[in-house]
Amino acid sequence: MSKFYTNNYSDINLYRKKSSKSEVMTQMIYGDIFFPIKRSNKWWKIKIKDDGYVGFIKKRNFIKSLKPTHKVSKLSAKIYKKPNFKKPSGKLTFGARIKLDGKSSKFIKFQNNWIEAKNLKPIRFKSKNPFSNIDIFKNVKYKWGGKTFKGLDCSALIQVLFNFNNRYCPRDAKDQVRYFKKNVSLKNLKKNDIIYWKGHVAVAISKKKLIHAYGPMKKTVIMGIDKTIKRIEETAKLKVIGIKRL
Repeated sequence: MSKFYTNNYSDINLYRKKSSKSEVMTQMIYGDIFFPIKRSNKWWKIKIKDDGYVGFIKKRNFIKSLKPTHKVSKLSAKIYKKPNFKKPSGKLTFGARIKLDGKSSKFIKFQNNWIEAKNLKPIRFKSKNPFSNIDIFKNVKYKWGGKTFKGLDCSALIQVLFNFNNRYCPRDAKDQVRYFKKNVSLKNLKKNDIIYWKGHVAVAISKKKLIHAYGPMKKTVIMGIDKTIKRIEETAKLKVIGIKRL
């Protein structure tokens, strides 16, 4: 039986092939659990535990699987080598999961690093509405395969919010539209409904507006629903294929 590992790097690209020039299929963020299918000196073929994605990652010094206690609740959170605000050594993205190893008045220690306690929630925390803070991603760069504050794609925007709230969600739009069962019509659309096109997805933030990581605009944007539907139909020749309600 394969041993599970935890990704202990801020983000790791999962490639389709054993090459950094290959397509980035998705990313693992800090705390994601995976197990290796096949290992070599430079590349590991792995399977991500949460969504079952299979691909290749560069070999690194990963740690054995840890049971997380907290998760990052801000778009990004600085990490430090000591429990002070001097010289941050990096950042963790929204949804990254850590295991508490110690704490001070304002910081929590994990894996020889420190992070501000105010940027974390207990691992069991969840909101009834998974999209309650979706607007923190506004203006984040569009990045195919991305899942972090540095860049993400349309289906990742949906997945990371569900994962943060301890709920399963497939990685790709084509699988999400099948996974979510409750269909509604456009005329009955309301806030938090998920709108799907072939290969694209957005979330209604009101009856009139939506938010999506939109490739043509190279970032996550808020747009009018009618305007977006018309634009996608005109530019990509795609119509809405499903509207899902949670």
